[in-house]
Amino acid sequence: MLDESDDIHPLFQGAPKSTSFRKLRKRIVRQTREAIETYGMVERGARWLVCLSGGKDSYTLLAVLHELQWRGLLPVDLLACNLDQGQPGFPATVLPEFLASKGVAHRIDYRDTYSIVTDKIPAGQTYCALCSRLRRGNLYRIAREEGCSTVVLGHHRDDVLETFFMNLFHGGRLAAMPAKLMNEEADLVVCRPLAFVAEADCEKFARAMNYPIIPCDLCGSQDGLQRQQVKKILDDWETRSPGRRQVMFRALMNARPSHLLDTALFDFAALAPAKPTADDF
Repeated sequence: MLDESDDIHPLFQGAPKSTSFRKLRKRIVRQTREAIETYGMVERGARWLVCLSGGKDSYTLLAVLHELQWRGLLPVDLLACNLDQGQPGFPATVLPEFLASKGVAHRIDYRDTYSIVTDKIPAGQTYCALCSRLRRGNLYRIAREEGCSTVVLGHHRDDVLETFFMNLFHGGRLAAMPAKLMNEEADLVVCRPLAFVAEADCEKFARAMNYPIIPCDLCGSQDGLQRQQVKKILDDWETRSPGRRQVMFRALMNARPSHLLDTALFDFAALAPAKPTADDF
């Protein structure tokens, strides 16, 4: 890593000099690069819309992508974007001031989806599904307006796992959060470069860098969410068997359709013992 003040992106200036932080930073950068290469996320010369919520994950994403670009390992143009959804008390100046101070190209877009969500969702029910749909639609719009071909999100390894178990427990299907996908209109690619990075590492990194974290006061303030329940289950498993999360994550990259029950993925009807031939006698 380049750590001299003249040879480092402003997003990393002031980084701790400890060996533990250097290892953490190196691990996150390596895992991000690995995910980008594994899923073929880069189209040379493309423009990426890097979506920022102001949470620990999006700050980590922003820093690591600029680190890779700075080192010539990510040949794309990066545009940071925050969608201000009109939540009461949202500190609207935090992200634009931070991004401007770091010299990061950015766009702040205001759309009051908060009022729509709270109007449509009855009291006591969770906002996440509608909120995410409205946010995604606006981010797609912004990407098109800015000439971006790729929308980049800050979901990490634990998000992928939690989505898998939510689909398993509540959706009746084996599906996770893909590292790369095409939107329904087939004009934008959605990528998650932090797919291999642990949530705990994002938290340690953002805290060590003292980034100005903005909590989600809309869905994050609601109790009893399915994702919170799944997270607790995974936390309990990890406590009893350290490393369990990573083992389960590797399983998502090692699917065997012949050992499942989906006839659309494997032709079970065609399985039959080989018939003896004349050479067998």
